[in-house]
Amino acid sequence: MKISTITNWAYGVTVLLTALSGTAFILSDHTVQLERQALEAHLAMNDLSMELEIGAELRTDEARLYVMRGDQSHLEAFEEVNNREHELEDKARHAEELGATEEELSHLKSMASTIDALEEIELRALEHYAQGDSTTARMLLFGEDHYALHTKLINRVKQFTRIVNVRTTHDLEQAKLENELLGFIARMMLGLTAAVFLGVLYFVLKRRVSQPLTQMTGIVNRLADQDYEVEVPLDDRRDEIGELTAAIHIFRQNGLERERLDAERRRDLKIKDLFLQMMYRLQACQTLDELSDIVSSFTPQIFPHLAGGLYIANESRNTLQLAGSWQFDQSPPESFKPDDCWCLRRGRTHTNTIEDSDVTCSHLGEKTETALCIPLTAQNDTIGLLTFENLSDDIEEINEARIYLELIAENISLSVANLQLRERLTRQVARDGLTGLYNRRSLDEVLGDYAREAETETLTCLMIDIDHFKIFNDEFGHDAGDTVMQSFAGILNETVDGAGTCYRFGGEEFTVLLPKTSQGDAHALAEKIRTRTETSTFSHRGALLGPVTVSIGIATTPEGGTVSTLRTRADIALITAKGTGRNKTVLETDPDVTEKVVFNRSDDDKNLALT
Repeated sequence: MKISTITNWAYGVTVLLTALSGTAFILSDHTVQLERQALEAHLAMNDLSMELEIGAELRTDEARLYVMRGDQSHLEAFEEVNNREHELEDKARHAEELGATEEELSHLKSMASTIDALEEIELRALEHYAQGDSTTARMLLFGEDHYALHTKLINRVKQFTRIVNVRTTHDLEQAKLENELLGFIARMMLGLTAAVFLGVLYFVLKRRVSQPLTQMTGIVNRLADQDYEVEVPLDDRRDEIGELTAAIHIFRQNGLERERLDAERRRDLKIKDLFLQMMYRLQACQTLDELSDIVSSFTPQIFPHLAGGLYIANESRNTLQLAGSWQFDQSPPESFKPDDCWCLRRGRTHTNTIEDSDVTCSHLGEKTETALCIPLTAQNDTIGLLTFENLSDDIEEINEARIYLELIAENISLSVANLQLRERLTRQVARDGLTGLYNRRSLDEVLGDYAREAETETLTCLMIDIDHFKIFNDEFGHDAGDTVMQSFAGILNETVDGAGTCYRFGGEEFTVLLPKTSQGDAHALAEKIRTRTETSTFSHRGALLGPVTVSIGIATTPEGGTVSTLRTRADIALITAKGTGRNKTVLETDPDVTEKVVFNRSDDDKNLALT
């Protein structure tokens, strides 16, 4: 074969191989375009689903803020977000223009239907609120139906994202396989063309095509597995590899942002769940101690980065007492004056920061860097204070949690007000309105409790009657009689102190129960009451009421009998004291008492017959 023939054949083969190689490169470039289109469609689908979900959340938040605060700006923001959401829903229903499949289009339409259902609930809530029914509005916005639809929307977004990821991964894998196959063919053909071209093309293919594609393939695989920690190197090249790198970098950034949003959403749902649990338990509290325990238990779970304290105002509203605290390195002050806190002075939430030029509450510690004080108010009355201190270095954390903290304070205020109201009503039922002592109903309940328990411990009863009480009413009027009883009740309380409990039995009669007190000690206490009453001066409207004396009867159980007869035995001793001269103390063991006594008693008089 001639050299020219060989040359021509070599030339022809070279031209053919070069043409085929060029064709292979063109097809390879086409697969890169397919990858880019798949990624762009994937990003468009994911962005659309995220915008729908975020828009629904923003619309819900604005509706809730408007219902809770009544600020018109939140209603305007709600309408603006709602209009934007309608545009996104229309875009979702025509997502085939973005390259969505029938399955993806069906999921997008389902998401739009769920968002419409949420919108219907929110619009109904705003209607109720506009009509003045804020309770129904809040129940709709924070109710189970709204929560179920919101959860359903989140699940559908996740499912849609998963479907899009699967499809995109498949398209990228298919394009990658085609790209690698065509690249291999091109390299083989170029290798057969010439050694010189082989060296040049090997360098180009290896350095400019194969290596970046291999690196991007590993990155894409890790991103497909939702491993967004992988680093995507930025390449300034303006070819398809550079565009692919930029697209993957955007995909990774979107994935990181989506993970951050998912984490925030999960945290928000957890906060809402704990918040509802705490509210349900606050509604079931029966004492302030129970309320304090619940607040101290749940608040650190909701806000682990915040230390806090709950203060309750006393009845005179001149001191705030610490009811509970959590997560403090050093215990907060047990009490302080309302003027020590600027939030109580202003009647609104007050932020304390060392970087702020505003005044700082004096009840806070010197090392406090960031603190938030929230007043507890109910029915235009300040009943307490919630204070929080930031444990982390991020000052913005306490500001971000402020709306939830104020919601907690509002619910605690209502619970504390209800408990205080119930305590006042209970106290009014259990105590005598004139003297402030426990009434006969309370006495009967206590004696009933003692009777049901084992009667092994000593219990002494003093029955006391103001002598000749009718004289004060007849000579000075019933107001003077009331003054005598009030003054004597004060003497009785001061004298008995913590040794026992004082009761107003009825009319001018009083009862004292002394647990674990012997008859001798009870007699000494009774004499002290009688002597102090006799030596005290009673006056009404500037007029002296004359000397006041009392007669006292004493009985003890179990020595003298059972608890069920204790008051009767003390009453018999009292009757004996009044029948034998008054202004004296008589024990049930005295000879005059141990005689058989027959008596009938009414509320106004006593008829005695001693035999």
